[in-house]
Amino acid sequence: MKNINKAMNLAPNLEKPDRVPSRDGFGLGLVALGKKNKNIVSLCCDLTDSTRAAWFKKEFPDRFIEVGVAEQNMAGIAAGLSFSGKIPFISSYAAFNPGRNWDQIRVSLCYSEANVKIEGAHAGISVGPDGATHQALEDVASLRPLPNMTILVPCDALEAERATIAAGIKKGPVYLRFGREKVPLVTSKKTPFEIGKAYIYRLGSDVSIIACGIMVYEALKAADILEKQGISAMVINNPTIKPLDEKTIVATAKKTKAIVTAEEHQVNGGLGGAIAELMSKKYPVPIEMVAVMDRFGESGQPEELLKKFGLTADDIVKAAKKAVKRK
Repeated sequence: MKNINKAMNLAPNLEKPDRVPSRDGFGLGLVALGKKNKNIVSLCCDLTDSTRAAWFKKEFPDRFIEVGVAEQNMAGIAAGLSFSGKIPFISSYAAFNPGRNWDQIRVSLCYSEANVKIEGAHAGISVGPDGATHQALEDVASLRPLPNMTILVPCDALEAERATIAAGIKKGPVYLRFGREKVPLVTSKKTPFEIGKAYIYRLGSDVSIIACGIMVYEALKAADILEKQGISAMVINNPTIKPLDEKTIVATAKKTKAIVTAEEHQVNGGLGGAIAELMSKKYPVPIEMVAVMDRFGESGQPEELLKKFGLTADDIVKAAKKAVKRK
């Protein structure tokens, strides 16, 4: 695994990785963008510390707008700013952004092709004690059908920083999804990132594990377990849910003839659904999905919830064995 880490420019120590909240990467990336482009502006809904928008506010107070608890208004204001030449980043919890302003995102941002970037913080089951009302598990599914929308789910803080910077450069609406808890650093500063690209982090021949967000680390752990059991697993980090890197995904499927998808999201409409839609047209193979199985979240510690909802390396191992058996 260490040789693979070096070849793929991943974190130097995946056995005992450093842990940083992915939202920290958003804060750093937003500040970096602000230093390079005076048209970058930030809006938030009374959650500046939690979303890390506070870091931009501190550096550029004259380019920050506190909207208050009004995500729908925030999207509308951002649309107007974008049409005057600004590049707004709108920040809140994913349960509210896009959870409460989907109509404004659909019409004011996507239909109008507004150059606005949406930060959905505290997404996924790992939010923990806040419970089901704050655990956004449907956000990707709600945005994926919208024309002109780009969706990014970085695997760690370093990739989140690169994704944020890339989003600020790309024209049009972009959704950036981040969690709350400290998560393992999978990548390094040299790990490549480009919107629309999937990356092979581990070579394998028996099954392709395609993951996003915190599940990339679990996928790498699962591949280690599978190797000891005689199953060779390819691990693909797929941070861009829309548009998919069809070329890479189809090529990996042709190599292994079986796929497991892994995401901290509802099983319906997220990464797994996108992969299944693609493969049904391009190259049908057995697919197993590791995700939240059509249920609401609960309160609890993040590690407890990930285990209860079937989002661990062990769950990926079980899914991989099923997919291989179906070949």
